[in-house]
Amino acid sequence: MSQKNDIQHSILIVSGSEQFNSVVKKALPFGSFMSCDIRKSIALARQTILERYYDIVVINAPLPDEMGIELALDITEQTNASVLLAVPREIYEEVLEKVTDYGILVLSKPLPVERIPQSIRFLMAVQGKLRLLEKKVESAQEKTEELRIIDKAKLLLIEKKHMTEDEAHRYMGKQAMDQGLSRKRIAQLLLEDL
Repeated sequence: MSQKNDIQHSILIVSGSEQFNSVVKKALPFGSFMSCDIRKSIALARQTILERYYDIVVINAPLPDEMGIELALDITEQTNASVLLAVPREIYEEVLEKVTDYGILVLSKPLPVERIPQSIRFLMAVQGKLRLLEKKVESAQEKTEELRIIDKAKLLLIEKKHMTEDEAHRYMGKQAMDQGLSRKRIAQLLLEDL
């Protein structure tokens, strides 16, 4: 199985605890993160998230201005970022019940040190899957758009040149081959000319 070391992630740590921030930063796999930002309040984190995208957000609850649960929910609803939420043991079950269906990974504090690197690696894997899925969706959208343009050009050939669908299809294929252009580009040219 190949490693995906060429993918660089960005991470936002939302925590008022220097010790927690240090532990998370040390847990990040070397070379896997292009940026690691730290915000010590929910308000600053919200502002930062509006300004840029993060692949992973780690929230150490509670924070001085808010618990952090609503921020975690907002992030998952508004972005494709993966969220890790560390909460006090006393409210772990309650928070877990509230946020699990949103895909938020919840850990109970105090955290065993080995859980942080495992959790970060898991969230990196989720981000890798999301990126692959986004590429597939983008490719499918491009293909759908290409087919839409080609079908529109075929309809014009049928209407204006009185061709059958097969004749229009062959005509466009021959034009593409003769001119060394894609069928989509031939369709675009036909739409401009007809």
